[in-house]
Amino acid sequence: MATKLTWLSHGSWLIETGKHRVLLDPFLTDNPTASTSAEALADISVILVSHGHFDHIQDVASIANRCGATVVANFEVAQWFASQHQVAETIGMNLGGTTELPFGRVKLVHAVHSSSFPDGSYAGTAGGFVLELEGSRVYFACDTALFGDMRLFAHGVDLAVLPIGDLFTMGPEESLAAIELIEPKRVLPAHYGTWPPIDQDGQAWAEAVRQRTAAEPHVLQPGESLTL
Repeated sequence: MATKLTWLSHGSWLIETGKHRVLLDPFLTDNPTASTSAEALADISVILVSHGHFDHIQDVASIANRCGATVVANFEVAQWFASQHQVAETIGMNLGGTTELPFGRVKLVHAVHSSSFPDGSYAGTAGGFVLELEGSRVYFACDTALFGDMRLFAHGVDLAVLPIGDLFTMGPEESLAAIELIEPKRVLPAHYGTWPPIDQDGQAWAEAVRQRTAAEPHVLQPGESLTL
């Protein structure tokens, strides 16, 4: 069956594959560009969390507890949700580790970024995810700078989702270098346009991708989807 990815805005994604509905980094409640609300999301079985910053974890606990979803994150983040928010099902990982889930394989991979909880306490190491879904490999870089080892774990993926907002992550130019390293078949931009400091021109980025790489760019508006 086809896998559908819906951009909920910022770094938040809904991944629908087979009968499974998976969330990545749900930040909706205080997100000015969110395409939906946390309360509107139903039947979520797994929530992937890349790191501890508020704009990636804000709605995790409420959705997980309401839906009975399993939270998959680095060990520190998983423990925090279990102890501080009474999330019943968590899977704590570390960088380079892989876990088998009902919808596919999940690998937690390196990201170059900070990670802390809203109170400033330590939230482990930030990461990204490589997912194997229904015969497709998808790389969610999540919040990161450009780094060469992306090629080692994400080379030739069917789809790469890269941040382009700049300031807190790599910007458009660095994302083009990442695409040249990774050589994905298709690429999507994320983590931009939420607030003025990370506003970017998605269509200009897509044109640069076409001119400089062999990847096929897709630019979604919040709430729009791409089917693999």
